[in-house]
Amino acid sequence: MSTAERTWSGPSAPERLALLRQAKSIAIVGASDKPSRASYFVATYLLSSTRYKVYFVNPVVKEILGQPTYASLADLPESPDIVDVFRKHDDLPGVLAEAISAGARTLWLQLGSWHEGVAADAEAAGLNVVMDRCVKIEHARFHGGLHLAGFDTGVISSKRQVLS
Repeated sequence: MSTAERTWSGPSAPERLALLRQAKSIAIVGASDKPSRASYFVATYLLSSTRYKVYFVNPVVKEILGQPTYASLADLPESPDIVDVFRKHDDLPGVLAEAISAGARTLWLQLGSWHEGVAADAEAAGLNVVMDRCVKIEHARFHGGLHLAGFDTGVISSKRQVLS
């Protein structure tokens, strides 16, 4: 879907910051144990640079980064605050149904992922929705891991870099 066809408007930067600040747990649906995958990079960042309890949802892999994986959101030991989705477009309605059943508060679709029908259904079910944004990039931007111009500072931390 091209940007011109998009009619849904998501939360503003301050609203996204509030979602990240309020969250205590993030479930990564479609998490991968392959270091070349974006979900692996996001998982590494969330585990090393945030306070979130991070859950990995992947029915095929046993563990990722030393953490157990879960076959579905229903198998998690708690309701996740944010469901961060790394799945193909056609899988999104099913992920939303799982997120609703699991009691999630926010459905977060990663960069390049946009589904207006899923967004409308999620909001109708009372979920917050973020689309076409990366949790890692947003967290780093709000917490000093990215330069104000959006460039990577080279620091993988939630703290601002100390310059001598």
